Amino acid sequence: MGERISIAYMALYVWAGIGLARRCLPSAGALHTIPVGCGIATAMLAMLPAAAALGIGFTAPAAFISGVCVGASGVWAWCKHDNKLHENAVQIQSDHKQEWLCMLVVCLPAFLLTVYLLYTHVLRYEPANGAYYTGQSGYGDTAMHLAFIKNIAVSGKMPPHYSLLAGQEVFGYPFLCESVSSVFLLFGAGLKFAYILPCIPALVSIFGGVWLLARQVLQHPGKATLASLLFIYGAGLGFLYFLGSKEQFASIFTGYYTTPTNFVERNLRWVNCIADLLVPQRATLMGWALAMPALYLLYRFAFQGEKHLWLALGLLAGSMPLMQTHSLLMMVIVSAVYLCRPAKEAIQNRSWASLRPWIGYAATAGALCIPQLCGVIFRQTSGGNGFLQPVFNWVNNGTGENFFWFYIKNIGIVYILMIPAFLWADKSMRRLFLGGFVVKVISELVVFQPNYYDNIKLLYFWFLLTCILVAGAVWDWISHIHSRPAKAILAAAVVSTGTLSGILTLGREAISNYQVFNASGIALAEYVDENTAPDAVFLTGRQHLNPVASLAGRQIICGSSLYVYFHGMHFEAQDAAVREMYETPTEELLHTWNVDYVMYSSYERNDYQNHEDWYAQRYPVWFRQGEYTIYQITE
Repeated sequence: MGERISIAYMALYVWAGIGLARRCLPSAGALHTIPVGCGIATAMLAMLPAAAALGIGFTAPAAFISGVCVGASGVWAWCKHDNKLHENAVQIQSDHKQEWLCMLVVCLPAFLLTVYLLYTHVLRYEPANGAYYTGQSGYGDTAMHLAFIKNIAVSGKMPPHYSLLAGQEVFGYPFLCESVSSVFLLFGAGLKFAYILPCIPALVSIFGGVWLLARQVLQHPGKATLASLLFIYGAGLGFLYFLGSKEQFASIFTGYYTTPTNFVERNLRWVNCIADLLVPQRATLMGWALAMPALYLLYRFAFQGEKHLWLALGLLAGSMPLMQTHSLLMMVIVSAVYLCRPAKEAIQNRSWASLRPWIGYAATAGALCIPQLCGVIFRQTSGGNGFLQPVFNWVNNGTGENFFWFYIKNIGIVYILMIPAFLWADKSMRRLFLGGFVVKVISELVVFQPNYYDNIKLLYFWFLLTCILVAGAVWDWISHIHSRPAKAILAAAVVSTGTLSGILTLGREAISNYQVFNASGIALAEYVDENTAPDAVFLTGRQHLNPVASLAGRQIICGSSLYVYFHGMHFEAQDAAVREMYETPTEELLHTWNVDYVMYSSYERNDYQNHEDWYAQRYPVWFRQGEYTIYQITE
């Protein structure tokens, strides 16, 4: 029943989102309004339940209030009479079949593959041993996302507290990308179902938005398809490192992160966006769901004079800070670059009328962004570790490898053809590319988070605009060749060279298989979920695969450094306290940290000097199954 209610709730948002997209783009057909509408739906799903929860907590009534507001906006969007919307209805019927075919050729396989990977990477249950499994890219971050999703729903707090460091109120992660799933847990949906459901419209927005942007810029469906292929499946020349022998090639599919796009030993760091960004990283997936349609609307706004889009742009950009801050930063940078030309013209003409839509766009985005930035983001970055550091040469810094060769082998044909394509492009295309180029320059000089590698979340927007630039030029160059066989050979060479490493990586991801929680861990989580208070505090080890945190959503004293360090959290005191409570425990120390339960498993017994007898002599066993034992500290 919970799954059916969740589907209906999600469908309400998508219906309203598409209706609002129709009003933003009254002369566009379904080809345009469906992806944009799914982006709007994702933004509403993030913002509105959270906004309602500020007053009454993150509960079912807050979700209901949000649903009523969304339903009302949908009725207004679909039912208000407008002659342009009548024209839109006609346009929906007259969208060229070629446009739909080109879009579906590239977007549908990407969508289906990503959904399949999400299904296999998020709590895939194996009846043979009753355990949960994941894939290669899901082994690290998925457990963290599950913990946040579950805790937001269990605790009912908004803004939520950081459950991997009990007592920490500042949340060191953009939590709206998690709450979009938490809302479905309130309706009784399962954790796996709730995790995946909002990803469906988000992926439509991402892949559709990429193709639409390329189509709008290049004005040719074939060029847009090539650009989308290079972006979605694109990667560098890493496959060349695996052609020396059968064993080397086979290692792509058998090793752990020995793929042509992610192999640190060979300094291959430019990952495939599906395998290593969209599937394992919720913030990237949900952030791109807003960023891709926003870039599409920004192009129409800044380059094609559709000034009425300022409000939609402002609302989308204003929803980004706590979905993915990198997407907001990208929008700020490229918008500033594209504003330079109209600002210069306004100064020359001594007329500011042309800047009013830009001011409206900035004011709308600012009104939504400032509370999120001041209330959460700035508190975290100002008090956290490792934010805003100067650096040069991104993750290639210190490797000794040539700057240009690093990018040639990592990005491949797109990087090699970037300069010739820029010289071939017209002024409008160069101006568009300039926005992405500024993003790249900034990303090469400054890191915005403790993990240097995360600057790829900015660099990928530069890559998108570069793919569009290169695809347009390559198509033009090939079209000047008269021989059809030569055209086919060159086109195949560009596509295969530009996508082979990515396709091999996706093949590895599709067959990868790793156990994350055994049957005893699952049973423990179910028991904790049913028999403890939402604010119960557990002392556990710092392993990242923690059923108490990930499956039951309860607070733990200190989570894995894989998470807390790279979120910039101050965790040293809690890390030390965990060790002390396991190795030299006292009742006073347990009371100081408000510990309600203490968990022992193979991790705790191996990672700490074993003082389990101290707990066994003083506290009752509350749960025991398999390797897991939990002692109850408080009544």
